[in-house]
Amino acid sequence: MFIKEHDRMVMLFLCKRGVSIMMNTKNVIETRNLTKIYKRYVKKEGIGGSIASLFRREYVEKEAVSHMDLQIKEGEFVGLIGPNGAGKTTFIKMLTGIIAPTSGEISVLGYYPNDMKNAFKKQYAVVMGQKSQLFYELTTNDILRLFKEIYEIPEHDFQRNKEYFIELFGVRELMDVQVRTLSLGERMKMELIVALLHEPGILFLDEPTIGLDVVASKQIRKFLKEINEEKKTTILLTSHYMEDIRTLCKRSVVINHGVKIYDGGTEALFGDEEPAAVMERLYGEAEPAVGSVPADDAAADCKSPKDDL
Repeated sequence: MFIKEHDRMVMLFLCKRGVSIMMNTKNVIETRNLTKIYKRYVKKEGIGGSIASLFRREYVEKEAVSHMDLQIKEGEFVGLIGPNGAGKTTFIKMLTGIIAPTSGEISVLGYYPNDMKNAFKKQYAVVMGQKSQLFYELTTNDILRLFKEIYEIPEHDFQRNKEYFIELFGVRELMDVQVRTLSLGERMKMELIVALLHEPGILFLDEPTIGLDVVASKQIRKFLKEINEEKKTTILLTSHYMEDIRTLCKRSVVINHGVKIYDGGTEALFGDEEPAAVMERLYGEAEPAVGSVPADDAAADCKSPKDDL
């Protein structure tokens, strides 16, 4: 949003008179009263239940995300925490446009995500620790070349970004070998390179260190911190590994039963307590809304944005 010349002059006038004016970094993610309710088909056990359902189907509604208000500013590194089934994955899928909200307002980089416009899909990336976007029979160089064409990256930018990430991750000797021959830690590095190749404004991370050993996890955290600080990439990280959250995220958002129960500083959240004790206390305090049950698993399988380009 550009400031008009008149507004600029007013601000200078006020500043000269000692009035303090704070320019806020813009929000790249904004949600208001965001809600997702799934409608699930249920039937009684056995053939009788199946036949009866042909004439009358019964459904139950499950509220996965409930009236979520969230604002994330450009360049922030935010941790999204919650138990299994809390609504984290559903929330991320709404932010990336994979599923549409039932009600509420949502804006990501100025777009309504579920419109799935190509201009929007080229401005974010998703990395999921348990779901790969790599092609195992190809080499990393070939995969990067493929993604260059998918995202229509100019050759000069492609070579510059590729060289930057090769140096950052120290993987030059791995670029010409098949992905299926790489270790888990090496594949995660390649996942991040592929995701960041087109310089997305927002990076969504879902359990990026799952299954990695201590050394590999520490390396991934180091790389993510550098990317956030040097590239100013906004990162939203979901993880059950509290070391990831405490090391990387200055701000944490905790959700349970689809409801936001904490939004503030990570240090203030944990303090000197053990992470397990903090989570137990928070999850125990948050009761589900009447008639609502978390339904992360009801969402459609997550897919890479490349599928729709």
